Amino acid sequence: MSLMERGGVRPITAVAWTSNTSTCPKDFTMINITEDGAAANFTRSFAMKSGYYLCYSKGLAGGMVVSDIQLLSDKEAIPHGHCFIAEHLEPKANVSKKKRVCVRVVPVGSVDTAVLDIKLTAKSKMMLQHYTYVGDINGYVLWCRKGPFSNPMPQAKPRSVSLDIRKLSLEQPVPPLPLRPSNPPPLHGKLSHRRHSLQLKDNSDKPADSSVQGITALDGVPFSLHPKFDGQANGTNPQLNSQLNNIRIKSLQDIENEYNYTFAVEESAAKRTRPSLPAGGSSSAQ
Repeated sequence: MSLMERGGVRPITAVAWTSNTSTCPKDFTMINITEDGAAANFTRSFAMKSGYYLCYSKGLAGGMVVSDIQLLSDKEAIPHGHCFIAEHLEPKANVSKKKRVCVRVVPVGSVDTAVLDIKLTAKSKMMLQHYTYVGDINGYVLWCRKGPFSNPMPQAKPRSVSLDIRKLSLEQPVPPLPLRPSNPPPLHGKLSHRRHSLQLKDNSDKPADSSVQGITALDGVPFSLHPKFDGQANGTNPQLNSQLNNIRIKSLQDIENEYNYTFAVEESAAKRTRPSLPAGGSSSAQ
């Protein structure tokens, strides 16, 4: 399979006239020799101080490609979507208008085939394989080759990234929550053993990581008992001690005996029968 069949050839993106290599744009290739070895200078008059040459570009920076190329006489109307090629000439130099080269330029993503190459011959009898005849102009024959082309993927331009941005990573752990003081100052006197045990239990129930699921509304709020309910401070309050000592814990049997109810009244009421009237009571009353 040839390079053209694989679509590995870059298409022509622009065609123009130029006077010489000094006026030819840097990204253009000037055709100065025909395929049969003749000079490709289009000068055909001794009055002209300098001639002109065809040149073409294959740079895809503009995002456009040449999909068609034609030769038109001065009496022919330019086809729709076509335009005359640009001119990069020396001062006072001009191009013959009897026949003009026009091209159709389209976006690179809108077509699959484009003009891949153009060539010139000085003898009209010479045929070029895989090329299409375009027309005669000033004694030269213009040929073009069309076919599929490769569309290189655009590459992203490197951007300068600051050092702080490079340090960021989506895989970094969540920033830890503010640490709670392990021994906050007591609000009312000495802390009880009960508070210490509850605090340890509260910490053990929370997840080991500092995730959002482990946050509660009471985080950071110290826990302490009121002094009158503190077991260590109760020794100085005999009245409260006597009240606590008089508390009698009832057993299950004590509760059943105290609240035992036989429902005998309800049972006897349910067994009562409604009195019935004698069958002849209504007739005897008459």
